[in-house]
Amino acid sequence: MPKITVIGAGTMGHGIAQVAAQSGFDVALFDIKDEFVQKGLSKVHENLTKGVEKGKVKPEERDAAMAHLHGTTDLKAACEGIVLAVEAAPEKIRIKHDIFEQLDRFSPADAVLATNTSSLSVTEIARATKRPSHVVGMHFFNPPHIMKLLELVRAADTSDETVAKAREFGAKFGKDCILVKDSPGFASSRLGLCIGLEAMRMFEQGVASAEDIDKAMKLGYGFPMGPLELTDLVGLDVRLDIATYLHRELGSEVFRPPEVLKKLVAEGKLGKKSKQGFYRY
Repeated sequence: MPKITVIGAGTMGHGIAQVAAQSGFDVALFDIKDEFVQKGLSKVHENLTKGVEKGKVKPEERDAAMAHLHGTTDLKAACEGIVLAVEAAPEKIRIKHDIFEQLDRFSPADAVLATNTSSLSVTEIARATKRPSHVVGMHFFNPPHIMKLLELVRAADTSDETVAKAREFGAKFGKDCILVKDSPGFASSRLGLCIGLEAMRMFEQGVASAEDIDKAMKLGYGFPMGPLELTDLVGLDVRLDIATYLHRELGSEVFRPPEVLKKLVAEGKLGKKSKQGFYRY
């Protein structure tokens, strides 16, 4: 069975690992601490069990997916014989450079090396390797086991063969792929963040409550989740980092972080993961 490794067992990483395991791949879920790995594996089991309870996943499908999945803190071992590595570490270029330098050393020569970054330059990430033609962006959406979109990002040196392989993986994962050029924020983050930041400014100015701003987009425009709800799910700190980066790279005031976002992050109110953001949990 083809083997995949996912680097990072957090919100996105364990979801990507679940998708790959449900698609029949053998999956190694890596993180730097065993407690992180175990938490990720537990979340996958929890997601699958919820699927069983809702009648969307058969018990035997859950058990098969968990059998295809194992956790590790040994990146070298996790990369042995893989066809694909997906990095889902924090949005810090230094961290990603370190990971891709190791992936370059440990992975088979023909493996696809993918980053799940939602905004950073894939071309810059690829510079940490000696095979930038094998590096591609594979941007999944939260939660990965539910959201159908997979945004493929072609970096400056990404080969046609790598793009084709990434599309094949996307199809096997049951995703609908779009292909975008490597540019700040790509397509999805750039557009989605515009709406999210404007919703924050409206909230800040007292235009409407968080609930009513979100309801406007859900009932008026068919959004499955309001922009402030989504910000709480993604993490206010993550959105602040992305907004700061896009404001710097694009020079557009559209991406200047609102004061309310900076204030909430400074207070440790990061969304669902801290039990408070624009909403309380």
